[in-house]
Amino acid sequence: MSKTKAKPKPVPDGRPVAQNRKARHDYEIIDTFEAGIALQGSEVKSIRSGKAQIRDSYARIEDGELWVHMVHIPPYEQAVGFGAHNPDRPKKLLMHRIEIERLKGKSQQGSLSLVPLSIYFKGGKAKMELALAKGRKTYDKRHELAARDAERDLRRVSANLGVQIH
Repeated sequence: MSKTKAKPKPVPDGRPVAQNRKARHDYEIIDTFEAGIALQGSEVKSIRSGKAQIRDSYARIEDGELWVHMVHIPPYEQAVGFGAHNPDRPKKLLMHRIEIERLKGKSQQGSLSLVPLSIYFKGGKAKMELALAKGRKTYDKRHELAARDAERDLRRVSANLGVQIH
């Protein structure tokens, strides 16, 4: 009798499978959008098992189509040979043409970037949350960290004193 591997538990709708936490630190998020991802079957299975990485990824509009680059989705373990895919291939993002044109106009207007924030499943379909963002300078990042630390210290002190701060 052969041993069977445990199947990965299905991910509930809307819960991120992969996140780009560094993006919220490196960029000032102006607006967020949802886009579908055109994937192969083995890529979907690999994402469902939680192995996608979007840390250094970015999106671009090329010939009126939206593409995401540098998303690493390793091959699914059971998909050998025929079902294997290139882990770093550019993936097409699915949005309405009007939304893509609006994104193009906004991104060219103020030197903004399109940065992926997370990958999640919604109704059985893989979706990507994209952000229209402006890059932060080093001093902006330090200022944000200092403000966050000050707020955390204030909450800690108020909790010790039994006072609630909103």
